[in-house]
Amino acid sequence: MRHALLQRFGHGLLVLWAAFTLSFVLLQVLPGDAVLIKFQNPDLGLSPAQIEEMRVAYGADSPLWQQYGHTLLAMLRGDFGYSLQAGVPVSELIASNLPDTLSLALPAFVLAVLLAFALAFASRLPGLRWLSNTLQSLPVLFISLPTFWLGIALIQLFSFQLRLIPVINPTPLQGLILPIVTVAIPISAPLAQILMRSLDQVATQPFVAVARAKGLSETAVLWRHVTRNALLPVLNIAGLLLGELIAGALITETVFGRSGLGQLTQQAVNNQDIAVLQAVVMISALGFVLINLLVDLLMPLLDPRLQTVTGGAS
Repeated sequence: MRHALLQRFGHGLLVLWAAFTLSFVLLQVLPGDAVLIKFQNPDLGLSPAQIEEMRVAYGADSPLWQQYGHTLLAMLRGDFGYSLQAGVPVSELIASNLPDTLSLALPAFVLAVLLAFALAFASRLPGLRWLSNTLQSLPVLFISLPTFWLGIALIQLFSFQLRLIPVINPTPLQGLILPIVTVAIPISAPLAQILMRSLDQVATQPFVAVARAKGLSETAVLWRHVTRNALLPVLNIAGLLLGELIAGALITETVFGRSGLGQLTQQAVNNQDIAVLQAVVMISALGFVLINLLVDLLMPLLDPRLQTVTGGAS
């Protein structure tokens, strides 16, 4: 077990290094010079010598390999550098915007799981068999909806047509409803598809037939025997969907004008604030690695056979 955990931890470090390297290279090939974009503004009245001093201060005159090594070592110490536009440490910007993004992403993920389970279980209820084909087609519809289009459509329907949720001066709770739904619907689609398929596969296993032969009701068989064994593929895909969840949250924040990492990222892209963009990428990658590590730890609790496998591997 210890060997398996160390191996997964090593894979996580490799993912973080790859994310850092790829983002560093892609951000460096962006056209233009962020320092020049900011300080060559005629309104600032800086001379060429002063502008060059600013480039030296921000390390923009160093060779790329030196910038790479300096940035990597700084991030290993938890130092994300300074924002070129805001003039404050990037860690302060992340700390002030991350809670807003988490307040959107975490409830959206919970709602996505609830929607997925509702669709999957409703498609198996005896009284709703005639709705099975319709319910199984809904995830395909959900996953095909672009996040930005869905957000605009929800605003048009619930704010302008039905006038149920205001978009101007809403309460904190009202301001979260539509963004959470916008993020949750596309995430619920693949979860529901995997869960439906997994339930169908587990329901044909011999141990389920034995449970029915013992006189258990279909509801008891579904909850006690089928559901638990069908959760493993769902847990796997849930960890992988974190990247889509974060991307959906960032886009949704822009659509709804919410503060958070999405708005911070948009501003950083407009201003070519490389330090901020690099930090957002690394925070997202770290979240992805931690969630998948948590999934790896939870899976043996759901399936004791995996404990035997990992124990034998160690």
